[in-house]
Amino acid sequence: MAVHRALRVTLVACAGFYVCRYALHDDTMATYALFAAVATGVLSQLGGGPEDRARTLLAVLPGAYLLVTTGTLLAVRAWSAALGMLVVGFAVAYGSVGGPRLVGLANGLQLFYILPCFPPYQPGALPSRLAGVSIGLVLLAGAELALWPERTPVRYQDRLARATETVARLADSAADACTAPRASAGATDLDDPATATATDPAGRDPTGPTHPAAQAAGPGRSAGASGPLAASRAAVDGLRPSRVPVLERPASAGAADRALTHAAAALRYTRTQLARVVTLGAGAPTPETAVLLRATARALREAAPAVRAHAPAPDPAPVQEAITDFETARAEPAQEPWPTTPQAAEARLRLGCIALDAAEGARFLLIAVRISRHAPVPPDPHPGDRWRSPFWYAHLPTRTLWWRRFRGHLTPRSVYFQNALRIAAALAAARLVAGALDLAHGFWALLATLTLMRTCAADTRTTLRPALTGTLLGALATVPLLLAVGERPAVYAAVLPVAMLVAFTAGPLLGLAWGQGLFTVVVAMIFTQLAPSDWRLAETRLIDVVTGAAVGTLAGLCAWPRGGGSELRRSVADLLRDSALALQETVAVVTGTTTGTGALRRAQHTLTFAEASYAQFQTERHDQAMDGPNWQAALLACQHTTRGAEQLLTRCPPGSLAPWPRTVERLERDAALVAGAFQQQSHGLRRRRRPGRTELRLAETEEVLLGERTLAAGPPADPLLLTATDLSVWLSGLLDDLAAVSPPGAAPAPAPAPAPGRTP
Repeated sequence: MAVHRALRVTLVACAGFYVCRYALHDDTMATYALFAAVATGVLSQLGGGPEDRARTLLAVLPGAYLLVTTGTLLAVRAWSAALGMLVVGFAVAYGSVGGPRLVGLANGLQLFYILPCFPPYQPGALPSRLAGVSIGLVLLAGAELALWPERTPVRYQDRLARATETVARLADSAADACTAPRASAGATDLDDPATATATDPAGRDPTGPTHPAAQAAGPGRSAGASGPLAASRAAVDGLRPSRVPVLERPASAGAADRALTHAAAALRYTRTQLARVVTLGAGAPTPETAVLLRATARALREAAPAVRAHAPAPDPAPVQEAITDFETARAEPAQEPWPTTPQAAEARLRLGCIALDAAEGARFLLIAVRISRHAPVPPDPHPGDRWRSPFWYAHLPTRTLWWRRFRGHLTPRSVYFQNALRIAAALAAARLVAGALDLAHGFWALLATLTLMRTCAADTRTTLRPALTGTLLGALATVPLLLAVGERPAVYAAVLPVAMLVAFTAGPLLGLAWGQGLFTVVVAMIFTQLAPSDWRLAETRLIDVVTGAAVGTLAGLCAWPRGGGSELRRSVADLLRDSALALQETVAVVTGTTTGTGALRRAQHTLTFAEASYAQFQTERHDQAMDGPNWQAALLACQHTTRGAEQLLTRCPPGSLAPWPRTVERLERDAALVAGAFQQQSHGLRRRRRPGRTELRLAETEEVLLGERTLAAGPPADPLLLTATDLSVWLSGLLDDLAAVSPPGAAPAPAPAPAPGRTP
């Protein structure tokens, strides 16, 4: 595919250049036709299939016209061009917050301003410049459709659909575990923090071979459950941003992409709860839970083809009805024989709570899929109250969603803002330096700054040596070429396509040094056809690249030199702190001690910054200690906090536990303990000390609440205590998620003691 792309760009660039230069005799038009093709074909990344790529190129035309016009008019003075570079550089780079397509186009769009903002100041040449841009982009769009069209990449919807199908099979396995006469606890899912649950007061892993539940399960159940567990884990892991090509991620501000991201998060949460059911299926059979899990599996199977748009938008009513029936059934005296031991009765209720969470996650998934398909959704029951409305974005205009996205990241804490400001300052400084030094081809300096600067100073430094080495070797190779051929444009015209094809093909394969060196030769062949040149053209190229690289390096050292790593540490620490407050707020709302303070909304907002920082962190080189924090586990724990809180606040009426003051007291105490564990992890990250593994357990309190539900091992007590059990099981699961953040044996960092019933 890389060879075909290089062939397309080479043919388009050379065709536009030759027609404009030798047929129309317009050097300006030729220059802009060639660089338009190079800017969008080489310096940019286009996603989707051939039709999508062609539409993107045509959609770029208005923006390219605006940038070329702005650069042409501001080239009158060096200071005006630099000021325009500052504004344009920031605006184009910050536009990456709008989604992956803008990320891929950013470098190419910058070039549309960089090229015309240098002398000579020729407003009269603007028509030729715009015509050249039109020729380059239109020809490249046609080539995307007609010349070796690339295969359409795997869509995110297809990945999500496959993952949904595998999780549906896991739901069937969970239902089987709840109907079997013996527990299904032998399978392990070590990559999932939630499966290392703490139902054993001794803290033993119920999936381990020494646990009594695992020994009772027998080898048959373990083997039967391990397949769906492993397959669903691999499929859901395939939805991670790091596993999806950048241009295929649903990361735009629109409702459809937000819904796809929400659907993936809901599926991940559902899968985690189903894995807990499979691995903790110890105790008496639970037929009513199995019925709910079968309904969950059917809902997931209905969602899979709908995500691909191969079926109508799914209806969440059936799974909602199953949830309602299950809640009614578990609140009434059991018709079948009740387990004869408190342990079996407690296990039955515990599995019911987890299965209910899984079903709620499936319901959320169906609603998110409907939003992604632009199908009608129920009206927002709490308009304007984002902490009670998980799908608030479905009822807002697209322009409002985009405005919120851009406004939300307009802060120094956002890596998008940091990168945009760093790039803008570097390009503006390079423009000032190029003007002050009167560089003959100053745009090469800005191009070097743009292409060599990375998101952290360490990565920028690593690119300097190969880039400068390649440019030097390319310049040395260009000198004898210019001396031997001299001013014979026909020779350069004949050799240019071959040199360009080699540069665009071998450069990406052989590394940055080869790319810079070959591109230096190509540039010399182009400009020798536009004006008489001698060997000093190679010297000019080398000086410009060194100047641009130096400016980019200094900018990287001065502005956020640590890149995403330092910001990731701060944002995850903030996220853990906000998640602690959010889980306490959730418990307080359900118990009736408060009406909400917006803590969940803040946690959701902080989660956005943390996920963005983690995405950038994964693109950088970094020396992370083997026993350092597990950033993904920390994000997973906080995601489960917000997703679980959304579901509980949607399902449980505010103040429903107020008539049970002793239960309220216990839940608030446990919420403070879990929040304290989150705060301890946050404190350790801020102090750059490794937080210890979270060994805090809620088994005792969970058993008390379950015991109240199973008094005398007979009919249930007050149905309101079911809500207390749901909250307790949720809190216990959060601790299990949090335990995976730090590796075994890490020394815990001291944390300030929380106030009674509340963390600071």
